[in-house]
Order: sequence, then structure tokens, then C-alpha cells
Amino acid sequence: MSPTTSNVPAGPVHGQVTFLGAGPGDPGLLTLRAVEALAGADVLIAEPDVLDVVRGHARAGVSTPELTVVDDASTTAGVPVLRDAANLVMEAARGGKRVVRAVSGDPGLDSDTGAEMLACAAEGIPFEVVPGVAAAVGVPAYAGVPLRDAQGTDVRFIDARSADARCWTEVGASDGTVVVSTTLDAVASAAGELVTAGRKPDTPLTVTVAGTTTRQRTWNATLGTIAQVFKQGKVLPSPEGHRPVIAVVGERSSAAQRDQLAWFESKPLFGWKVLVPRTKEQAASLSDQLRSYGAVPHEVPTIAVEPPRTPQQMERAVKGLVTGRYEWIAFTSVNAVKAVREKFEEYGLDARAFAGIKVAAVGEQTARSLIEFGVKPDLVPSGEQSAAGLLEDWPPYDPVFDPIDRVFLPRADIATETLVAGLIELGWEVDDVTAYRTVRASPPPAETREAIKGGGFDAVLFTSSSTVRNLVGIAGKPHNVTVIACIGPATAKTAEEHGLRVDVLSPEPSVHKLAAALADFGSRRREAAREAGDPVTRPSERRPGARRRRTT
Repeated sequence: MSPTTSNVPAGPVHGQVTFLGAGPGDPGLLTLRAVEALAGADVLIAEPDVLDVVRGHARAGVSTPELTVVDDASTTAGVPVLRDAANLVMEAARGGKRVVRAVSGDPGLDSDTGAEMLACAAEGIPFEVVPGVAAAVGVPAYAGVPLRDAQGTDVRFIDARSADARCWTEVGASDGTVVVSTTLDAVASAAGELVTAGRKPDTPLTVTVAGTTTRQRTWNATLGTIAQVFKQGKVLPSPEGHRPVIAVVGERSSAAQRDQLAWFESKPLFGWKVLVPRTKEQAASLSDQLRSYGAVPHEVPTIAVEPPRTPQQMERAVKGLVTGRYEWIAFTSVNAVKAVREKFEEYGLDARAFAGIKVAAVGEQTARSLIEFGVKPDLVPSGEQSAAGLLEDWPPYDPVFDPIDRVFLPRADIATETLVAGLIELGWEVDDVTAYRTVRASPPPAETREAIKGGGFDAVLFTSSSTVRNLVGIAGKPHNVTVIACIGPATAKTAEEHGLRVDVLSPEPSVHKLAAALADFGSRRREAAREAGDPVTRPSERRPGARRRRTT
């Protein structure tokens, strides 16, 4: 008998469960192991508040059954029996699926998750635990409130929703830092419990809601004044009083320290909703840059890309590329790369067809798109990322060193003639080929259109004159409180022709320089408000009827 075989009947085949901590809200706090587990999941069972945080890392087609809370009220009202998280996890694992069970914060601090782990153990279902950043630790870090200092201060953690009198007495008698998990409308009550238990009313207190997200908001107060601060700031009463918060009690949460350490909420575009009139694919790196400044990017395509009306010209050019007709191919956009790549795939070709051909890219984004295709460009402008910048570095035709004098230029139907004319002047023959057509995109959803016209966006980034014309055409004119940022003088002129006030002009024609210029504008605006003793508000909060955000 083979050592790998046995007479013992095979048992049930189970899948595996990964109990995963999704952290307190910032998707960037997911661990590498968490991302790896999500990528391999067949079934993703996530708490509603973290579903958006983890779903982006799951593979296409992953099953995401909706969680429904089972409670006594539902049973009493005769509602049909609902499947809870434990049942969903067990059912999927019994079917041989790889299950990821995602919870907010860290699974080790979630009492329900512990019960689900025991259920897996009882049935012999293998499971693993991927720790996450606990809200009680991550939120104070993002609020600029260190929990310990050089003296090694004692730190106590308490959940106000389950704390008993003995618990309050113990933390009240301590002089260490106390981190309280509670809700917005129960903060004052928790503060009162601590004072009753022996803490001084003038003990500093910070309260943070929506911690680690761009909706984060932090209040400074003391145990004795927090109720008054909430009342004066019109924070409470509020229908959002049930929202979870992290309150930190102790000297390390004093306002003086937070002024120096509140790194997250002091980002130049913190909480700004920025409209990026590009597709998600085009805007990916730009949106990441905006997020690094604290902004919330919102991509709205203003153009759609379609194949050329007569594809024969493109087909001949691609065949010429393979047969050695060209010395160079010049890509002036990501869309041009995509158009050629799609034509290659149609013919069963890949990046090897570029062997022996010099490749130029108009800028960094186009170059990245080529590299993803497997092609490393030979020429990228060292200065301005534009047709003019490409011409600055383009070598003149030399019959001694260049066996072929022809350039393949795949581009949009509405592209300018700058590059063609410049290449001809350098002695090259140019096959100027329409690789794709640009048409005005469909209007965005009504909610987005209303936000654009009503001042719901804090800023708009215009990356070309066509984005100005097309956005106004499909969605309307941005509200006058919205900050208008333009990539160059020509784009700014078009914006002004449409009645828009241009607030920010990029120093160079680069989308990343444009985003940096907007961040500089935000920094100056924030500093001016602080010097004047005014609250720091977003531009959208200046519009009539907007709820003003108060900071303390």
C-alpha cells in the first residue's frame, strides 16, 4: 500500500476561514497578509461598515452575502428567521470555500468573532486570524494623541457600553491614560462616570468620530466641559448621536499637544471633495496623490473613447509596424497605448512586435501604461510633459544612423498638429493615424450634477480645455464657491470664457504638479484662517445653507 493512501474513509472536505481585522476605517491600514487573504477569498463576509474597505482587494466575482442582524424584535414580529454571520461562515466553509470574515478593528477584540472561531473549532474547520489595527489604538494615533510618553504612562482601555461600576471605579482611581470606546451621545455620560469615580473635572479629553477616515473630526475639552462643548458646537442633539467614537482621557490629550501632533486633520486638503474629470483608469495615480493630501477624489469621465470610424488606416499601420516600416512609434496618451494594444490582441500580437522599433512616450503616465504592456519607452521628455517637450528631446533624422525615416503616430481624432509639424521639421516622415475618437461622455448621475452646480465639491481639477467644455456641457457650471484649478494658461482661458474664476494654475503642464499646486493653495488657506482666528472650513461649507464645521 502506498504510504499516501489509507483504508480510513475520507472525512468531509471543508474550506478554510480567515478572521480578518479591517482596521478602524482607513483602507491603507490593512496589513499585507489581509490583502493577500482577500485576494484568495471565494466568499467575503464583512461587517457593513468595513465592506468598502476590504471589497476592493477581493477578486472579481467573489461572493459577498449580506449580513442581517438577528434580534429578539425580529422574532417577536414574526419576521422569517434570518441567517447571521456565524451561519453564513459555517455554511460556506462546509461547502469547501475559502471564507474571509472581516470585522472592524481587530478580531481579537470582537466578542462575536470569538464565538464564530469556537464554532469552526467544534466542527474541525481550519481557520486563521489576521490581526488588524484596533480602533482604540489607531484612532488616537490619527487624532494626534499619543497614549504613552517617556515616563511609561499606564494605559487603560474601557468599552463604556459594557463597563460596570467596578470598572469605572478602577479607571477613575488611576492617573494613567484612559481610552474609552463609546458613542457620540454617551460621551458626556462616560465623562461623568469618570469624575464620579475620582478623576478631576479639568482632566483633558479628546473625542474623535469617524477616526482614520477623511470624515474624521476631533473635539478638545475636559471631563467637566465636554457636554457644554458639544452643545455650543451644535454637535448634539443629532440623529448621528449613535456613531461610535474614541475618547482619550489624560494629559497627553491636551489641546497644546494636539496643536503640534494632529498630523492627519491638518493635511492641506483634509476632507476636501475634489472632482477629477477623468476616468478611473486615467485618474488612478492622480487620485492617490490627492488622497495623500487628505482629499476625497471623485472621478467623473468627461470624454468617452471610441474606435475610429474607418479602421483600415490603423490596421495598415499596425501591419507596417510588424513588417519594419517604421523607425519610431510615438504615443501621446494612455488611450493611444490602449488602442494599439487592443489592435495587437486582435491580431494575436504582443509586446515582442516592438522589437527593433524605438518607442516614445509623451509623459510619465503614458510611459507607465507602456511598461504595463511590456514595453520600455526609449524616449520620455526630460522637461515639459507635452508634445512640445517631446520635440525638445526628439533627435533629427540622420540617414547614416537611421535606416528608416518614418514615424508611426497613433492619436486621437481631435489632436493638434504640433507634434506632426515638429517631426517633419526634424526631417522625419510621419504616418499620422487616427487610433481612436474622443466623444463627449454621458452625463454623470443626478446626484453628482447637483453637487457640481450646488457647490457640493470643494475643488475641480481641469486638465485640458476639452475637460472644461465637456464638464460644463454634461453636468453644468461649477458653483462659485468651488476652487477651480487648471493645468495651464490655455485651460484657464477656456475656464474663464465659461464664466469660471480660476484660483489655481499649475506651474507646469503636469497633472501631478496641478494637484501639488492645489495642495499649496489649501495650505495657505488653512494658515490664513488660523492666523485670523477663524475656524478652518472647506470651500463647500461657504455656500448658503451649508452646515459649517466647527473645530475646537
